[in-house]
Amino acid sequence: MTVHPIVVQGEPTLHRRAAEVREFDDALRTLIADMHETNEAANGVGLAAPQINIGLRVFVYAMENDDGVPPQGVLVNPTLVLGKISGNAPDPDEEAEGCLSVPGDHFPLKRAEWVRVSGFDGFGDKVEFEATGWFARCMQHEYDHLDGKLYVDRLVDRYQRKARRSAKDNGWGVPGLSWLPGVDPDPFGH
Repeated sequence: MTVHPIVVQGEPTLHRRAAEVREFDDALRTLIADMHETNEAANGVGLAAPQINIGLRVFVYAMENDDGVPPQGVLVNPTLVLGKISGNAPDPDEEAEGCLSVPGDHFPLKRAEWVRVSGFDGFGDKVEFEATGWFARCMQHEYDHLDGKLYVDRLVDRYQRKARRSAKDNGWGVPGLSWLPGVDPDPFGH
């Protein structure tokens, strides 16, 4: 297994829709194993293929949950059905989200508290479950990556301005930037 560099906001792969997986083969299963290894080295709860500069509709997760879903898994070519998203302002203490491709930053974001997830595992077998709370947030966050969206793209104006300022201050927004989990300092201080 290989730990891959995680690309940073501004890399084109992060900002375009990923392609459907067509072949459920050994190459896909190797990619999935590498993604789990990379996510673990990064202390992440989820990692989408575009975050390692691979434009395929695949994400892995590693998150304990109260939904009876295994705490580690993969979704290939997933679909999500969202519950209602509250119109209230996001709570900066309870709803701050981070992203390995926006290293070190956290901003509050409203998400649906419930999602229905369906897709496939690395062998092409159907996977379906419901997710709630932070696990639902993780599913939405990783799914967004497959559609070329970062969580900072969904922030309300106040926090979006702060995120843009941070990106500018960090020199992000251009291709070619990445960090290597297990080698580079952990941007979230784990």
